[in-house]
Amino acid sequence: CPAGRSHAVLPFFILSRVLATLLDFGRVSSNIILSYICERLGVFSVVCVMERGGVIMGSNCHVFPPPQYKGRANLHTFEDWCGSSTAQLRMNLHYPLYPHSRTTVKKLAVSPRWMNYGLRIFGYLHPYTDGEFVFAVSSDDNSEFWLSRDNSPLNLQLLAWIGKTGMEWTAPGEFGKYASQTSRPVWLSVQRRYFFEIVHKQNDRGTDHIEVAWQLNQEGLRFTVISSKYISLYSNESALRMSDITHVPQTAASHTRSPSNQPDNQLSNQPAADMLRVDPRDTLYQIPALDSRFLQGVLPDCSYKPSYIIKGFPLLRYQGLQFVHMSYIYPNDYTRLTHMETDNTCFYHDSPLYLDRLDGEAPPNVGGASKKDPAPPDYGDDNDDYAQRRRRKLFSLPQADRAPTHTNMSDTLTYKKRRETNAAAVVEQRAVVQTRATEQDGLGIPPGPGSHTSLQTIPAEQLRVAERPADRPKPGGMPADNEDMGPVARKQTRPRGRPSRPQPDYDNTLHGDLPPGVVSGMDRLVEGVDRGGGGERGGEEVGVSESLWGLEGDSEEVEGLSYDSTPRPVFDPEVNWAQTFQVTPLDLQAMRSDWIDLRCNVSGNLLLRPRDALPVIKAFMDKLNHRHHGRFSLVRVLNVERRVDGAQGSRYFLELELRDVNGQHLRLSHYIYTLIRHRRSRPRGVPPLRPAPEMLLCNPVGFHWNPTATVHFIVPVKNQARWVQQLIVDMEGLYQTTGDPNFNLIITDYNSTDMDIEAALKASTLHRYQYLKLSGNFERSAGLQAGIDLITHSIVFLCDLHIHFPPSIIDSVRKHCVEGHMAFAPIVMRLDCGATPREPRGYWEVNGFGLLGIYKSDLDAAGGMNTHDFTDRWGGEDWELLDRILQSGLEVERIYMRNFLHHYHSKRGMWNRRTQRSGT
Repeated sequence: CPAGRSHAVLPFFILSRVLATLLDFGRVSSNIILSYICERLGVFSVVCVMERGGVIMGSNCHVFPPPQYKGRANLHTFEDWCGSSTAQLRMNLHYPLYPHSRTTVKKLAVSPRWMNYGLRIFGYLHPYTDGEFVFAVSSDDNSEFWLSRDNSPLNLQLLAWIGKTGMEWTAPGEFGKYASQTSRPVWLSVQRRYFFEIVHKQNDRGTDHIEVAWQLNQEGLRFTVISSKYISLYSNESALRMSDITHVPQTAASHTRSPSNQPDNQLSNQPAADMLRVDPRDTLYQIPALDSRFLQGVLPDCSYKPSYIIKGFPLLRYQGLQFVHMSYIYPNDYTRLTHMETDNTCFYHDSPLYLDRLDGEAPPNVGGASKKDPAPPDYGDDNDDYAQRRRRKLFSLPQADRAPTHTNMSDTLTYKKRRETNAAAVVEQRAVVQTRATEQDGLGIPPGPGSHTSLQTIPAEQLRVAERPADRPKPGGMPADNEDMGPVARKQTRPRGRPSRPQPDYDNTLHGDLPPGVVSGMDRLVEGVDRGGGGERGGEEVGVSESLWGLEGDSEEVEGLSYDSTPRPVFDPEVNWAQTFQVTPLDLQAMRSDWIDLRCNVSGNLLLRPRDALPVIKAFMDKLNHRHHGRFSLVRVLNVERRVDGAQGSRYFLELELRDVNGQHLRLSHYIYTLIRHRRSRPRGVPPLRPAPEMLLCNPVGFHWNPTATVHFIVPVKNQARWVQQLIVDMEGLYQTTGDPNFNLIITDYNSTDMDIEAALKASTLHRYQYLKLSGNFERSAGLQAGIDLITHSIVFLCDLHIHFPPSIIDSVRKHCVEGHMAFAPIVMRLDCGATPREPRGYWEVNGFGLLGIYKSDLDAAGGMNTHDFTDRWGGEDWELLDRILQSGLEVERIYMRNFLHHYHSKRGMWNRRTQRSGT
């Protein structure tokens, strides 16, 4: 039996003994019995030479696949995953067990004509003769070909590959570009089968293809793509569910890390983002909590009535977002996405000090999105439909720009603008040089340091520079960018950074088997690839340097300069390397407000200044030790959150690590209130100036969090087996890490057919869970409400399926949900395509409220989910619910949560989406 089928070994040997007995009596042919046995076990037929005594000699076995296994190999696809290297494919959360789809391929030459995907192809290879074989691989982008020494997936060896960094690629059928493409000679036997595996990664550009060829190690032969005649399935997956994974081979090819992905120095071991650094907030739950009895009587009681509560205030739909404010955090939790500011510098858009550093000129990408750049992508909920996204864009403020993923047309337009800008800059530079040369030659101005600063640049439109023939307009108003570059240049565009590639000869029918050594279509290369627009990788036009090859005329005409035996002087600007300047510390955090900034999604939490946090901590510790006679000492400040109310006072949430007289470390997590009190009387003789307000520390009556409240995670699903399985695994990890028994997973299932969710929950190690099966089309609001109805009391957390949870999530939801007063809407970070929790590239979801924690009693008072208006569509139900929560008299706490991430995922096949067949 093949490796990985250990469950079939024992019955195979038992039945083999039955076969030997039957053979002794001459009842039936060995081929028939063995074919039946192995087909029932899901393995290949094995025809062996039977020795006397009924012993099966495995060394003399010939292998023949059953008819349904012949001519195909297993193909697993991982869609909507960016990157070009196989190492990036292995970073996919679901690789290799949970692909997006499972199918088969009829030859080892695949070109789906798609983008941003990864492939895993595996099966058995059947040599057509004995001898030494050489294998070759060709692909765009990176790929690997692995072959086992035998039929076991455990004995795989990497034979050939293209690239490790994602920058390498080949044209279809190009087997000689890299030395690594071709394998060493490998001896294969016609009497055996060999397990193979192919790993391929394709990005969003270029001609996607992967093909594996072979040839005998003899002179004069050519590589031939391995056809269906020489491959067979590893496993028949046609009747399996997506949740069935026991048959999927896990090999060295599935889990290996490429050399470029191995850390090789201390710098590479640093976190990819500051948010990943160790922070005590992440492990607060591990510190024993201080008994709440020690907090009684420490501060005087006071009523909690903040001025920003809008109970009963009439709101327009989706207007509640304007009444949600941010809290300030101390110390720095590093939720600012500094590693993303190479693409988005919106954090600096309100800083006059930063603009002063640039002499009043705005730096690039400062101040929001550029007028010339495309609008930033919409970051709505997963399930927003088009109409809802448009409504949100109209309602939202302009967001900051972000490096876009250009389409072919937008790349071409951007490139044209860049060429025009560069051309204007060249004209102005020539004007400066010519003007300076004229002044110095005609007026006798001696050259000196800095003399060029007084020269005036002549605008480009006032200059007349000789035009190149390729730049002159042709009759009819058409530009002549490609006029003299030949027919190919006029018809197609060229990708950025790499030449145009030939595309494969796509199979529309089943390929006939070709004899070894004969290659179909090797001498025919089709230039250009049609991927919807112009060109294959971004659609840029042919550059200036390339157009020079097609120019007619002398080079002097091209440069626009007449021939002169005396070269004109060229001046280099002088650089004052010793120049210094004045600088003062720049506190950009002090310029931020507590309004939700929809223009900037990299800024992170507002930072509380030490002078606003430390005095409050000191005053509280003095009160605490005065009450308990110096029993506690402050070890460190773990976390402070301040909600500002300019009219009534600020609410503080203090999280401190204390040490009592016995040396035990304890965690204090407590809400306090600093009321503002103004003196109504003033001493005689004091001028009538407005006195400074007094701050009174007090205990807000009724505003306390329950450390033992149960948090119910409610997730509606439909046909998302790999994500449901990942959710169960993540929840198991939360329970094992925290040991917290007071949380519950509720899954409402709209009759999923790709997985038995209830059976998976029963087989898990979850402490608590509930499963509810629903019928009909997927409706998020109705699914959430069905889960809410299962709860009698405690905290509801309306959740999404594609979330990465930090270990602190359960405690964080408890701390920020106060019954009758406050709900909690943590801000999640949306990962970009190809990003992972270990390399979190992405942006904060600043305008989404779909992830919400609230007590069930408060949610019921607000009316629950709106299942009337949000039935056949979704997206916007979170904002509509926010309106009603605020109108019911609650406030909503809004904090950027560390390591709280939303996985990038494919939407193909989700919920009520259907696949459009080709030609329909």
